[in-house]
Amino acid sequence: MQKSKISVQMGKGKKATFPCIKVHTLIIGSGAAGLNAAVQLDANGVKDILILTEGLQKGTSINTGSDKQTYYKLGMYGENNDSPGLLAQSFFNGGSMHGDLALVEASLSPRAFFNLVNLGVPFPRDRFGQFVGYKTDHDPFRRATSVGPYTSREMCRALIAEVKKRGIPVHEDRVSISLLTVNEKGIKRAAGAIAVNSKVKGKDVKKAIEIYIAENVVFAVGGPGGLYKTSVYPEVHTGAIGLALMEGAKAQSLPESQYGLASIKFRWNVSGTYMQVIPKFISTAQDGKSDVREFMRDYFTSTGEMNSMIFLKGYQWPFDPRKVDGGSSIVDILVYIETVLKGRRVYLDFRANGDGFDFKGLSPEAHEYLEKSHALFGTPIERLTKMNEPAISLYQDHGINIRKEPLEIAVCAQHNNGGLAGNLWWESINIKHLFPVGEVNGSHGVYRPGGSALNSGQASSIRAAEFIANAYKGKSLNAKSAKKAAAAKLGSIVDWLGKSAASGMKWQDVRNEFQSRMSKAAAHIRSEKVLSEASSEAWKQVRDIREKGCRSAGMKDSIENLRNLQLCFAHAVYVAAVLETIKSGVGSRGSALVLDDKGVSAHPKLGKEWKFLLENPEFRNKVLETAASIDGKVENKWVPRRELPKDDAWFETAWAAYRNGEIYK
Repeated sequence: MQKSKISVQMGKGKKATFPCIKVHTLIIGSGAAGLNAAVQLDANGVKDILILTEGLQKGTSINTGSDKQTYYKLGMYGENNDSPGLLAQSFFNGGSMHGDLALVEASLSPRAFFNLVNLGVPFPRDRFGQFVGYKTDHDPFRRATSVGPYTSREMCRALIAEVKKRGIPVHEDRVSISLLTVNEKGIKRAAGAIAVNSKVKGKDVKKAIEIYIAENVVFAVGGPGGLYKTSVYPEVHTGAIGLALMEGAKAQSLPESQYGLASIKFRWNVSGTYMQVIPKFISTAQDGKSDVREFMRDYFTSTGEMNSMIFLKGYQWPFDPRKVDGGSSIVDILVYIETVLKGRRVYLDFRANGDGFDFKGLSPEAHEYLEKSHALFGTPIERLTKMNEPAISLYQDHGINIRKEPLEIAVCAQHNNGGLAGNLWWESINIKHLFPVGEVNGSHGVYRPGGSALNSGQASSIRAAEFIANAYKGKSLNAKSAKKAAAAKLGSIVDWLGKSAASGMKWQDVRNEFQSRMSKAAAHIRSEKVLSEASSEAWKQVRDIREKGCRSAGMKDSIENLRNLQLCFAHAVYVAAVLETIKSGVGSRGSALVLDDKGVSAHPKLGKEWKFLLENPEFRNKVLETAASIDGKVENKWVPRRELPKDDAWFETAWAAYRNGEIYK
């Protein structure tokens, strides 16, 4: 690591000097993927590395979970036959996922999993050392495992301990505000980043700006949590995919996200036993107290049918248009109608059974499950106490006592299956030396087995580290070009901050506007008319922010204003991509329902405005690539997905290709 300074001409003859740190490989982000990338780089002999992060205790990985947070891996139990090829096929079957990426994630699954085991993550095993598994969604085998509600947190804790053990430097309290790129022989490559040290005292953000020059950038900034109004992403996590999109990095499958019911005071998925104990759904006026109603009963033929659908939400947590008509996703729609269209608030009440509740009216599946769980009695909270008391304690730890108060919920954004487009080494397909890993990489397609994202983050970080250590270990970056690019970026950033001093816009209002737009137009309920209007409004907001800036009263405001630049740009690109899927005729798929008068009825008791288009399965064999220019021009292109590789390698030739480094070409 080398330290220096860069002087930048700021106009009117004035110059400003900024600290500059040069490092071989910069890792931006400290979630499970970023941490593992650092560990793997160090293990592969790349020692000149640095983690740049807002905080080791921030981000999604260490602050999120679910009823039983799943890690999906290759099967490792008993006589069940499994292989990388079979696991890759399960990934590939979800649609719109490239086959070579599926095979890589499957092949590295055991290696990534046992690395975590060896670091001390307590995945359950039997007395013979076998790692017992269970089935998760879109899983034909018992491949899933868990250490409880905080699986990803325990992964982070183990990886943080390893980072500290290896002495890998970490710069915390840094907010990345720009990626640096340079052109070399007509090819764009990553060259580092610009960040703000949020712990610097004073009101002038310019004094807190730092420049990082790097041969390689591992981009591990997580999913787009800050884009949605109703979100289950932790509040401390906003995401930074916009930094790469603003540099022209290609993305893929951006419209493919997961949405589902979650609590909003403390952000947490209400899946698993939270639904299987069959809580009472109520809605209220905006004050949260008056006009209390059980609002769902009128949409079902019987109370038993309604309660059976609530039970099924435990298994079928993500919203899925295939499960709307006669399925449990009608619950998500009814919650959406209450909260978004009617402007009311919705709660789960565990304190009492709903009106007309009767165990005898439940479906055989629900009745049998509760019976085998010895929970065929009492109220929802009594059943939850019997089946999963830690689920109650979890909310108590965050100041919510569901024994005494109802739990407010909404349909929330939870995970982006899409993201930046990378090759089979997780290097950006159009910006060299940039490696998006973890959720910011769009390797997943339409559907994916539950928990496969945790596997993907670990596999992708191993993959990127291995490639850097074998193909990019030397020095090829022109440092002068990188510093020149940094100076140009800093000039525009400082100019923009100057505009902000006279702006009338507050960063909170700006963020609320684009977050509300995303939740209304580009979440799980979509229509061409609403999205077309949203797209125009989105790019207008981007222009307004650039032209006028945002009011700043100090360091925090300036940082959030700078964050809004990339978030607002990202949301406009996402809206454009979602609109493209509708115009292309993809229909309803994944976790999104596309409304259309020419479609089929969502439910007999819903109006014609709830007709929706069925999926066009032909698009399962295509992947949507999206690229945007800084002036707001978005290019969307459907490309054929690459098939699963069918190589039948001969050991001697494969060994030779590995020894001489051919596999990295």
